Amino acid sequence: MGSGKVTDGQGLSWEGKHVTVAGLGVSGIPAAKVLHGLGALVTVVNDGDDERSRAQAADLEALGITVRLGDGATLPEGTELIVTAPGWQPDKPLFTAAREAGVEVWGDVELAWRLRGPEAAPWLAVTGTNGKTTTVQMLASILKAGGLRTAAVGNIGVSVLDAVLGDEQYDVLAVELSSYQLHWAPSVRAHSAAVLNLAPDHLDWHGSMEAYAADKGRIYEGNRVACVYNVADKATEDLVREADVEEGCRAIGFTLGSPGPSQLGVVDGILVDRAFVEDRQRNAQELAEVSDVDPPAPHNIANALAAAALARAFGVPAKAVRDGLRAFTPDAHRIAHVADVDGVAYIDDSKATNTHAAEASLAAYESIVWIAGGLAKGATFDELVAKSAKRLRGVVLIGADRALIREALARHAPEVPVVDLDRTDTGAMLAAVQEAQRLAAAGDTVLLAPACASMDMFANYNKRGDAFAQAVRELGA
Repeated sequence: MGSGKVTDGQGLSWEGKHVTVAGLGVSGIPAAKVLHGLGALVTVVNDGDDERSRAQAADLEALGITVRLGDGATLPEGTELIVTAPGWQPDKPLFTAAREAGVEVWGDVELAWRLRGPEAAPWLAVTGTNGKTTTVQMLASILKAGGLRTAAVGNIGVSVLDAVLGDEQYDVLAVELSSYQLHWAPSVRAHSAAVLNLAPDHLDWHGSMEAYAADKGRIYEGNRVACVYNVADKATEDLVREADVEEGCRAIGFTLGSPGPSQLGVVDGILVDRAFVEDRQRNAQELAEVSDVDPPAPHNIANALAAAALARAFGVPAKAVRDGLRAFTPDAHRIAHVADVDGVAYIDDSKATNTHAAEASLAAYESIVWIAGGLAKGATFDELVAKSAKRLRGVVLIGADRALIREALARHAPEVPVVDLDRTDTGAMLAAVQEAQRLAAAGDTVLLAPACASMDMFANYNKRGDAFAQAVRELGA
């Protein structure tokens, strides 16, 4: 490193500081390299000791970084700070040992925040059980339409660390933050932030709904301009009330109904702003039409309103909201129309990996043959089925925890025909689509909205959605 004192963007010296990085992977490896480059003495610990981990370890060791494979539980001697991958659970023995030794634990997002330079771009941050990625991408599209240099970063593919330390200069960053990342990011202070919704998810990681909500609520801490919440989800407003924000920071609601003062909402098919206008008691600003939102499903309109609220909080003009929404193209496997076959629409919402997301997806259609199932992650399905029963023409169940959904259907929708496919192989998707076709009539929608994770059958939700789309194409061949 040379003889000079190496400092980060805030002038803090890392030279000789003993830092343990927990976990190889998309966050651990960049963090280890950055810290090593700043002069820290880095040790990477990792639970796994497979061929991929050994190859990654060899690359880091060639730089002079110490790597311990197969031992993610023991705190290395002399550790002064731990930087962890976001998915590592708080009750792991490594973190228990750290607490007992008085060692701080940061996530990669916290590290990025601490390494920001004095002229760093402010963050517009988004969290929620569902809709985060879409909302952040919409937000980035709106900001770009407003002439701002920006990027969608965070729990979205581009790491915040790369964005903060890269050569590109930004005016503002659109940042997606998961509950895991927020748990390990105590110092992050956004310009403005949104919690889109709150529903039980990842409770095996957080330990309780209260702990999960508390971690989501961290996103509001220290907000300067706006805390954006969902009028239809009181829990998000409660988090705003509990947050310690800067003087003058405002609570801004979004609603699918007509907005009140300090809210954004929908009036006669128009997205309107009654928050960032003069005399908001009497005035409203038209932002875009519902038809500018792709797809115009109710929960996606809510995402657009949240994105618009954050952009307006940053001073973006109304025209940029419309132009940004029109320019936005949703990612694959998010309410994606695959094909129409014999008058039946086939929709891929493989990204609906929990009950809250599946409920939003089911609410977008009137008559549905529902393909569901997978890994439940501790979820229950009674509320989902009870709310959606009237829309269901039939249900096809796949995956390891399908019995939980079948039992909920028996309790709340006993008249709905159910096909229970006792298979977890990847070929089960073709059989599921064939059964759905048999149950569907012209005008129906066959909807893959599993309400479960995919890893019992597929590598990820993308692969599951790809299998669905391929099966639908075979129907139409």
